[in-house]
Amino acid sequence: MIRVVIAEDHRALIDGIESFFKNNKEIEIIGAALNGKKLIKLVEKLSPDVVITDIRMPLMDGIEATQIIKKKYPNVNVLAFTMFDQVAAVDQMLDAGAIGYILKNSGLKIMVKAIKSVAKGKKYFDPNILIKMKSKSRKIKIQKKGVISTREKEILALIAQGKKSSEISDILSIALNTVITHRKNIAKKLGLDANSDLVKIAIERKYNFK
Repeated sequence: MIRVVIAEDHRALIDGIESFFKNNKEIEIIGAALNGKKLIKLVEKLSPDVVITDIRMPLMDGIEATQIIKKKYPNVNVLAFTMFDQVAAVDQMLDAGAIGYILKNSGLKIMVKAIKSVAKGKKYFDPNILIKMKSKSRKIKIQKKGVISTREKEILALIAQGKKSSEISDILSIALNTVITHRKNIAKKLGLDANSDLVKIAIERKYNFK
């Protein structure tokens, strides 16, 4: 039996996954966390074979949680489970110690395959991710044309966490139009052409802009 702990900040999604595996004779969900800090405590308490973790979570994201888990419990294998299909996000999770990466919209059959593979210490990547990784043809170059302000760094940090403009507006208590303006100014200062490039750079650099 493969013992699994899952971290995901949407309780309804966890409930659905637990229900799916309830009668599975090979895989058992032994614990669930809504944030990275709780995930680490569960790993310490339950000693699972596999950890499934989202990237974007409150209190502590999946990247940092994975780094801590792999340092403290190297025999626990980590599978990323997320909405992010950017190559940069995959790279960050691999750097943190994950050996699998699947998308939330790929279905539970993919999850079953991924869990079984990761439990054996084998890498597993969502087929859609592999296609995107293979099709990656260019690297985005930053050509700074201005100083990134403190507020802009805050926004970049939230972008790196996968926050949408409306969410950033609520978190920072500023108008949505102000967030959109800041995003445009940041992209201009970094010499970027598209919003998708801004998201990619924010994730790659982990909002470390000097």
